[in-house]
Amino acid sequence: MRRPTPKVRRLAVALTVLIPLAAATPVASAVSEVPTTTPAADCALPGTTGWTDEGHNTDYNQFQQPIGTKHVLMLFVDFPDAPATDSTTGYYDELAPAADWMQKASYGRVKLDITPVNRWLRMPQESTTYGFDRGITFEQHELYVRQAVQAADPHADFSQYDMVYIVPTKAAKAVKFSPTYLYDPATSGIVADGKRLKWGVTFGQDMWRWGFKVANHETSHIFGLPDLYAFTGTDFHRYVRGWDLMGNIAGPAPEHVGWERWKFGWIRDEQVDCLSAPGSHTVHLKAVEKPGGTKIAVIRTGETTAYVAESRKAVGGDAKACSTGVLIYKVDSSTQTGDGPIQVVNGNPEATPPSGCAPLDMAAFQPGQSFTDPATGVRIDVESSSALHDDISITKQ
Repeated sequence: MRRPTPKVRRLAVALTVLIPLAAATPVASAVSEVPTTTPAADCALPGTTGWTDEGHNTDYNQFQQPIGTKHVLMLFVDFPDAPATDSTTGYYDELAPAADWMQKASYGRVKLDITPVNRWLRMPQESTTYGFDRGITFEQHELYVRQAVQAADPHADFSQYDMVYIVPTKAAKAVKFSPTYLYDPATSGIVADGKRLKWGVTFGQDMWRWGFKVANHETSHIFGLPDLYAFTGTDFHRYVRGWDLMGNIAGPAPEHVGWERWKFGWIRDEQVDCLSAPGSHTVHLKAVEKPGGTKIAVIRTGETTAYVAESRKAVGGDAKACSTGVLIYKVDSSTQTGDGPIQVVNGNPEATPPSGCAPLDMAAFQPGQSFTDPATGVRIDVESSSALHDDISITKQ
């Protein structure tokens, strides 16, 4: 979900269409292959929005670095007008699988160590007073986090934790959404046990609709990622549909795209094939859902733009993918969160989606298909495919 910040004062409702950047065409002829090697750093785009974006550089004072063990304190809160009558166990069990999901998605490079405070903590205000039911401001959100931390302070040492998860009772229907708390360095903020609390997720009743992956979505904001669903219009999922949980948490292929895994440091530079100057070569891609191998091919097209190709398979967190093969998408690191910083190219715009799938979920390119963008001189040809690999040739004129 969209985070309330000093820059963004309203809470957007999350929900995910098809923007075909170019149609798939049959491979016309073999492309003459000119060996081209470029350091991965030449394809790393700068972030320019001053907030969450798809830029490779991330301010890890403002955001949490997504490498290593992250100690998470889980707090359970109820309210004078919405007292809890059940155990905290079911709430923890609903969200705890996020740790396993994150560890697998990061190829073991991130571990969420979630410690619950197994008691209901009474908030001092009624649940209807925090603004969740009408769009929460940064000030209201920080007050909510501060009061939860104060209620928990006698029961936990906050100096031992990197972030907090705050989970409300089901009785608190007014706490509807699950925004991320990112501290504002210009304010005095929240301090507990001598430590500044910078990061947290405040869950709402939507956690029971989205399931544990809402924790992965929100924690990825803490790691610096933008939202990939649209904040405006009628088709909220027109940019990536179900290909990344930053777009549609409940999508059929919700694992992070390879570009974001590279931004996080989960994919190393040596696993990135970069083409930033004119040339052409072939790339042997291994599915992003599995460790090892070359993960993404990047063709840089401008100061803040690039096309990315990666292999997506129906394995791991993407087991329910509607299509498999080569996913091609455009990245623009100057585009604001909610405005489409990543846009998937639909390789099969004429396909009829099966039940539970949308047209853009059918986007993966197959052997014999190609993508071209005459405006940038980019061409991507899919040559062959196997269980966990796809072979492509990439060209930049």
